[in-house]
Amino acid sequence: MKSIFRDTQSAGDLDLSKYQNTASLGSKLRRFLWSLVQSTLFRCSPQRAFGWRRFLLRLFGAKLESTSYIYATTVIRDPVMLEVGKHSAIGPGVEVYSVDRIVIGSHCTVSMQAFLCTGSHDISDPQMRLTHAPIAIENGAWVCARAFIGPGVRVGQGAVVGACAVVTKDVEPWTVVAGNPAVFKKHRRIGSKES
Repeated sequence: MKSIFRDTQSAGDLDLSKYQNTASLGSKLRRFLWSLVQSTLFRCSPQRAFGWRRFLLRLFGAKLESTSYIYATTVIRDPVMLEVGKHSAIGPGVEVYSVDRIVIGSHCTVSMQAFLCTGSHDISDPQMRLTHAPIAIENGAWVCARAFIGPGVRVGQGAVVGACAVVTKDVEPWTVVAGNPAVFKKHRRIGSKES
């Protein structure tokens, strides 16, 4: 069968057959067991069963306050890498790709279908080695629906990341960012109505 793709480099330049997953056997086993629990006991739990889901996540190493709210359709890669503060919520359909630490402070909201992504790949490496960096979402921040937060990003205290924004750089405290790539829109002020 003739390829429809034009070959601009030699086949030896990129060889994903040599890609190596360097995770330990213990962490692979833990993630496998978590995937079973997540797809059954976690996913099928009633909508308001936040305590039950906190219990399951803590069994797998997550650090959660008793007022952390995680929805049943949230997808978490590895709970041991997740920490969520008081009165914070991770909404329906949120992807928590936690190959590195994700720390969410208190009074935060991560809205539906947002994507917190701590991992990427080194595109200059012939085997596209995994790269990763932690994400921090500070107290009072809001990550709106379908926003993407990339590896190494810190969303500052009280900041708002607009719906569908793509964030690859730190967000300053008490600012509102939006767009792709996300850019500063205005300062956030609590208790004042803006015209």
